[in-house]
Amino acid sequence: MLAKRIIPCLDVDRGRVVKGVKFFDHVDAGDPLEQAIFYDRSQADELVFYDITASHEGREIMADVVRKVADNVFMPITVGGGIRTLEDATRLIQAGAEKVSINSAAVRRPKLITEIARKFGRCATVLGMDANRVKDADGREVWHVFINGGRVDTCVDVMKWAKRAEEAGAGEIVLNVMNADGTKEGYDCEMTRAVSDAVHIPVIASGGAGSPDHMLRVLQDTPDGGHADAALAASIFHFRTYSVAQVKAHLAAHGVSVRL
Repeated sequence: MLAKRIIPCLDVDRGRVVKGVKFFDHVDAGDPLEQAIFYDRSQADELVFYDITASHEGREIMADVVRKVADNVFMPITVGGGIRTLEDATRLIQAGAEKVSINSAAVRRPKLITEIARKFGRCATVLGMDANRVKDADGREVWHVFINGGRVDTCVDVMKWAKRAEEAGAGEIVLNVMNADGTKEGYDCEMTRAVSDAVHIPVIASGGAGSPDHMLRVLQDTPDGGHADAALAASIFHFRTYSVAQVKAHLAAHGVSVRL
């Protein structure tokens, strides 16, 4: 049985870690390098960096931040935000990122997924998907993909996009359900389970972690679990509500395989 991964996420805006609720009302959560070093010493399996305003503002990727972090930590780093071309992805890999996560640019040009996968392999190619529950014209709930930091509804169906991205070369999906993001009320296990069961690549659950029990449920392969391969969290770790070690101990106590 493969070990489930616990992954802190650093949302970075102009050089500072921030955390919001449903992508808005951000508060400062510290220095990226300091937070990264803390998590490197705290049993985190990986670290994810998102420049949350780069795509919306059309800014350059944060290669300088990535380089500083990569020089000071030993865990794998995934970086997303503002990646528009293969050259952008290449600069981040050269700066020390093990994986790159693409969202907005991939929706606009799915071939970018294939280009990155061909150069660096599927293992380095992550689809970052911002998904939301919305109502269609008939009032029915549908699951749509959003881009530009959650500001633009593409009207692309979540399930169709997940499958297409896998076919294009994505080796992993970070599924961030916007309705749950920052609420600390638990992951959207229904949507996470649906995506996990529809693709053959790992799915990382994101959005809503408020307790170790929430992470346990989204990782469990049960009828009401999320079937996720990894759980990503921000608020509960950044503000020291729980530690990575506490979460892993809780998971292990309930029979979930984790790296201790």
